[in-house]
Amino acid sequence: MKTLVTAIQKGGQGKTFATCHLAFDFQERGLRVAVIDLDTQGNASWTLAGHDSGYPASRMFTAGGDELRAWFAGREDDGLTLIAADASLANLDKMDLAQAAGALRASIEALGEFFDVCLIDTAPSLGVAMTAAVLAADYMLSPVEMEAYSLQGMKKMVAIIGNLRKQNPKLRFLGMVPNKVDARKPRHVSNLATLQQAYPQLILPFSVGARDSIAEALGEQMPVWKIKKTAARKATQEVRALADYVFTKMEIAQ
Repeated sequence: MKTLVTAIQKGGQGKTFATCHLAFDFQERGLRVAVIDLDTQGNASWTLAGHDSGYPASRMFTAGGDELRAWFAGREDDGLTLIAADASLANLDKMDLAQAAGALRASIEALGEFFDVCLIDTAPSLGVAMTAAVLAADYMLSPVEMEAYSLQGMKKMVAIIGNLRKQNPKLRFLGMVPNKVDARKPRHVSNLATLQQAYPQLILPFSVGARDSIAEALGEQMPVWKIKKTAARKATQEVRALADYVFTKMEIAQ
């Protein structure tokens, strides 16, 4: 099983959008997909509520592999399974980081007996949950808006990734996804150019526009390609391009 964490130290960048759409796309490819929502806001849990396993995300840090194996053994699903955010996630910052990361790694290893890919959505802060997820993952993706505060958050994240990779040498940073880009706004165009110049190897070779249809789809608990509006077509093309890119980079066996 391959594990991807979506993370950045800034809210509203599109982590949940990316996580949910990768999950829907990978499910359609015939993969067995697990999504772990580590954000107490639970937005991914809302969008994927129809796929809830009933297993709370906080137990990934406290229960152990045997409980997890017993829970998922023999379960039937449609190829997409949610491990939903719960209130106890708020207690994780009281845990020792090394202990939390070790427990999460063990739980992910147990999940690997049932799934082909695991996608982890994180809160917009570098707490124990996000750090443990990065330390346990194989791959990482960071959506980023083209606003000044977002760019500052990305600079911090790049430095943090460098430090965390020393503790998790297998981690591959797939890059930053320019998200909610409005080509009509000069500052978006300028900020994107600044990012591309500053991090030429880390910016994905495409962007996702500011599309209302994406927000609508997440609210309707479905992928954007199921929104029957002409305006959703461009968004669908951009999101499918992202999914193709990530799928190829993760080298997921089918």
